[in-house]
Amino acid sequence: MFYSWQPIFGQKEVTTRAKIEKYFIDSRAYKNQDKIDLALESLEKSLALALEIDDEKSIIDGYHEFSLLYLKLNKIDQSILFWDRAEIILKNNEYPYGSAVHKYIDAIHLYKQEKYYLANFELDKATQMTNVRNLTLHILLAKGFIYLELPKYDEAIKHFNSLIVNKDSDEKDYIATRAYIGLTELKLKTNQPEKALQYAKQGLEIAEKNKFFNEIREFNKILSTLNEILGNYEASLIYSKKLIQINDSVFNESKIKTEINTANNTEFTLLNNIISNQNQEIEKLKESGSRTQIVIILTSAFLTIISLLAVSLYRNNQIKLKTNDLLQTKNSELEASRDAAVKAMETKTNFLSTVSHELRTPLYAVTGLTHLLLEENPSESQKEHLKALKFSGDYLLSFINDILQLNKIDADKLEPVNTEFNLKRVLTEVISSLQQSAKENDTKIVLEYDENIPNSLLSDSMKISQILINLVGNGLKFTKGGEVTVITKLTKQVNENVTIYFEVKDNGIGIAKDQVINIFDSFEQGSIQINREYGGTGLGLTIVKSLLGLFNSKINLKSELGKGSSFFFEIDMLSKSSDAIKDITFEVANQEFNFKGLHLLIVEDNKINQVITKKMLLKKEMTCDIASNGTDAVEMVSQNKYDAILMDIHMPGISGDEATILIRKFNKQVPIIALTAISLDDSLEVFYAAGCNDVVTKPFKPEVFYQKIGENIFFPKSTANS
Repeated sequence: MFYSWQPIFGQKEVTTRAKIEKYFIDSRAYKNQDKIDLALESLEKSLALALEIDDEKSIIDGYHEFSLLYLKLNKIDQSILFWDRAEIILKNNEYPYGSAVHKYIDAIHLYKQEKYYLANFELDKATQMTNVRNLTLHILLAKGFIYLELPKYDEAIKHFNSLIVNKDSDEKDYIATRAYIGLTELKLKTNQPEKALQYAKQGLEIAEKNKFFNEIREFNKILSTLNEILGNYEASLIYSKKLIQINDSVFNESKIKTEINTANNTEFTLLNNIISNQNQEIEKLKESGSRTQIVIILTSAFLTIISLLAVSLYRNNQIKLKTNDLLQTKNSELEASRDAAVKAMETKTNFLSTVSHELRTPLYAVTGLTHLLLEENPSESQKEHLKALKFSGDYLLSFINDILQLNKIDADKLEPVNTEFNLKRVLTEVISSLQQSAKENDTKIVLEYDENIPNSLLSDSMKISQILINLVGNGLKFTKGGEVTVITKLTKQVNENVTIYFEVKDNGIGIAKDQVINIFDSFEQGSIQINREYGGTGLGLTIVKSLLGLFNSKINLKSELGKGSSFFFEIDMLSKSSDAIKDITFEVANQEFNFKGLHLLIVEDNKINQVITKKMLLKKEMTCDIASNGTDAVEMVSQNKYDAILMDIHMPGISGDEATILIRKFNKQVPIIALTAISLDDSLEVFYAAGCNDVVTKPFKPEVFYQKIGENIFFPKSTANS
């Protein structure tokens, strides 16, 4: 019943944080549309709320956003001032994302000073600190413009191409527009005015659709110049006139004055607050100074008495000095121990990540060969052994996935990424994906959904799915011939802020009272007997607890041995007024596809994996060619027609995503499915941005493998560079 007596202040704090996030999003939107006065106002509100609840991370974010806004206004001194304020707070906080943004802003300042190599170095450091999508995309964008200046055109075009089809939830179109500006400038620098003209028109279309006024002006200026170079003087004149109209209507004197006044007023208010805080500190010091003078007078009065005790004091002082030396030694030892512990944690994280990643390649051979042997009509005795081998392979894969998931959380590689979604659809997908496990245990999954929950919500739907999959999967494991119920309720709604209550309960074996306190620890399953009977890694509930921590939420448990368990928690989200997402019935069902006659390309450097993947295709009457590296793959696709490409990502030479980018330059239609043993630092976003239609994680289940091939050939998705 923990959730029912949480302090009201805690709930208010969560709501305030949601408002802060909304003001941040609004500020960025205004900034991208060059409504700087509105951007400053939104940002000032967010910082005021952050200061009110003393949320140091949000305060750091606020100062960083102010620094970027003043940089856009070309007020360098003010930008550095807020950057410095953020740095002071960062020194006393472990905040990887904030540190990464700090490096990013430093890099932008260096870029403006034409210190391109130093700027690129700072961006590389920022990349290592966090993998938050929005920041990663802005870093890639900045690096693209740096490579444009160095010049390293191949690197620049790779970055800009990957950003055209980014999937950022807040700034997708703005980042794409800036990438088109980069591509246009690159083609101008390399004397390709026709291609530059094409990119400029595409970029202008997005800019006009989103009212990115600064970019609209930039594109009109570029298009006027390009058409003049190409001899299209009439078109050049049209764009010149548009440019004059924009300068008159959007960048007029009134607008500039308003923005400058707002900027100056905001700066004045914030500096006043800083000065006020410093004055309070000075007053405290003054008061402290007066007390010190009194102490000095009293000390002088008793100087005679103190001199009589000189010998005693001397001896005490010697003891004190020895004690201080001992304390300093112990402090040094503690610092060394702390540093060693941090280093050990980093080493453990890197080791587990490497092991988890490397185990996937041989495991692919085990699961793949087992599947092939099971389909070759083995004898009953052989079938029994093969099924045991398949079970062991699936268990090991589940274990590796759990370790990698925990590793990402421990290494601060995961942060909530807010997207718009329909909760009922997410729940339906989760339940559908676990129906097979439910049937095996003769257990029914029931959904009790509160229809008052808004259709469209803003939160991290992927991590919510992971939490529910782990909880429902846990309930199914320990419930045979029973029922697992998923309950969702709208517990609170204030304007756009909503609180959703989740509960997953079962009538399975339950948990003993003395085991409840440890059940969320890693590798804990209640008892050795339970582990032996039901199997599993004991990491599922640990992952749930860690993921909920990213939402500032806690998992609660009620259980009675022999009667079942109930896990419940609450998550704060934002409701969206958009009607883009409707409450529709969603059914996940594998389709039967006719693969006969299809011709695919396998891009894979591992010989065993080549053989296994080829045999799996032959089982479905498909033919294939094999490329052992990315370079050969690009060459083969340019000379042959394929129905799909199965692209390994980690290969010597050019990687799979680099090969995909090259293929997309001349072939935008062929479906490309990435086959990858994802590691700690891999991001699915990079694969999709390169031009992949889908991603399958190795080792994969055969039914998933075939389903993905069928979906992408017969129901193709849009490619990254189409």
